[in-house]
Amino acid sequence: MIETNVSRHHETFLQVVQSYYQLTKPRIIPLLLITTAGSMWIAAKGEVDPLLLLVTLTGGTLAAASAQTINCIYDRDIDYDMERTRHRPMPAGKVQPRDALIFAIALAVMSFTLLAVFANLLAALLAFSGIVFYVLVYTHWLKRHSTQNIVIGGAAGAIPALVGWAAVTGTLSWAAWLIFAIVFLWTPPHFWALALMIKDDYAKVGIPMLPVIEGTTVTVKQIWYYTLITVTATLLLVYPLHASGIFYAAVAVSLGGLFIHKSWRLLQNPEDRTVARDLFLYSISYMMLLCLGMVVDSLPITHHLISAAINLIA
Repeated sequence: MIETNVSRHHETFLQVVQSYYQLTKPRIIPLLLITTAGSMWIAAKGEVDPLLLLVTLTGGTLAAASAQTINCIYDRDIDYDMERTRHRPMPAGKVQPRDALIFAIALAVMSFTLLAVFANLLAALLAFSGIVFYVLVYTHWLKRHSTQNIVIGGAAGAIPALVGWAAVTGTLSWAAWLIFAIVFLWTPPHFWALALMIKDDYAKVGIPMLPVIEGTTVTVKQIWYYTLITVTATLLLVYPLHASGIFYAAVAVSLGGLFIHKSWRLLQNPEDRTVARDLFLYSISYMMLLCLGMVVDSLPITHHLISAAINLIA
């Protein structure tokens, strides 16, 4: 492990705050929150309590930040060796492991307390289980030992959808588990596209990502299969579950068609990192817009407008 003992007396308070903020990998969190929000809006049939929304998203943010911070502590040795992660706070010597751990524990406690008190115990337990799964199953067990690391590990990133549903209803329905499955199935094509771009970095530090162990051709085939399954899964919210309607169906079909197209392009050009990058960036927009489609579709005004349009046509 890389131990750092860099003196921090020269850092301003703002720089210290920024270092701790960076430990939480803030760019990842909005994607987790939008899946939470999409799930909440469907569960609440378009009428989400603003306070409950704020509490749930804040609790989810704190839980995700805790998990990412512990991940940074655990991976500080390989982060030091990888070009992409070398300048993170821990390998750069800006934050000590003990301080980061205290920070992570505090975040986890705040997340659990907030959700348990202002949402419900199920939501709090689910958020906490996401931290445990991400740290123990993905970071500790899978990441350095299996090519299926991000496939199984993707469950941690899908748990926020369950948290959102549980916060609204206090239970978990088939629709909640389907949204969980959509995020779970979307994770491999999203993350493997990134892995194709930086596979040399992963190889350098001995992380058994699929492109490193099985090669590019096998990886792009897996991306293709998972993309097809993901897009199919998104339509199950419309039928047979009837959890979403026509507007969401149109969004899911159009976004899914483009996702399949970009995945097909990568299948035809497996060595082209520009195509892999294009798919990776689109996959982020795909999930965000899909969840936004869930939100808009669930709103009462959307139902009224669609009904009015159908009556007008009829």
